[in-house]
Amino acid sequence: MAKKILVCISEFGYWGEELVGPLDVLDAGGYETVFMTAKGRRAHALPPSMEAGYLDPPLDKVVTDEYYASKTREIDASKRLDNPINLSTWFPVRPYFNSANFGHGLEKYYNDRQKCWEDLKQYDALLLPGGSGPMIDMVNNQQLHDVILGFLAQGKLIAAECYCVTCLAFARDWTDRKSIIAGKHVTGHAMEYDYKDGTGVLGVDANFGPPFYPLELILRDAVGPTGQYHGGVGHTISTVLDYPFLTGRSTQDSRLVGELMVEVLENGLKRYGW
Repeated sequence: MAKKILVCISEFGYWGEELVGPLDVLDAGGYETVFMTAKGRRAHALPPSMEAGYLDPPLDKVVTDEYYASKTREIDASKRLDNPINLSTWFPVRPYFNSANFGHGLEKYYNDRQKCWEDLKQYDALLLPGGSGPMIDMVNNQQLHDVILGFLAQGKLIAAECYCVTCLAFARDWTDRKSIIAGKHVTGHAMEYDYKDGTGVLGVDANFGPPFYPLELILRDAVGPTGQYHGGVGHTISTVLDYPFLTGRSTQDSRLVGELMVEVLENGLKRYGW
């Protein structure tokens, strides 16, 4: 049977190449991909990622070539992303601490979450493509954190790109609250490459200025003294595998993320890029 990949993308806009890059490789390898969004709404790509020749201001270089712009438009116009899994109705919501019957509610939450983790056994890996949209509906999403914890509990590959790497930093057991990437090697958007202005998301007519947070600082803190953040500043590609976590810094890493996913799933690769 073909290996099955769960792909969670943002309803507020994903970066085209960060989905298309891995998807090209996974499709060619015969993998089945199943899509999921936070509320079950269909996701769309961010407009600049469909615009060939788009110049990234911090990098001062074109980051959207004709191939990926065309492939992103093709997927965006297709039915492939229709009817994604609705995460909000799949995984349980942890009760508020001061809610009535908190103790019974917490027990039910854990029991329901365990049933959902059983559902995850059908998947071989989790993929989280980035972009600015994830900062709104994925990064601090407790239900998505629980999906990540489920894959971790089963020892399965978890791949995250760009600002979705933050999901790994914030995913943690509610009791000890220690980041799951503590002691690990990861990469993610370096401060040198962060926008100073112009961060936008789908469905919101606003310029948010810079990104909502400096990802590099979050990752440096999350990995702690025994882990390491790799910014790869000055290098075109920065992709790091410290199993079960595979992280890609940005757009240019996307295809390599897909290739490394295949290496992990087919050949048992455990380490790359450090």
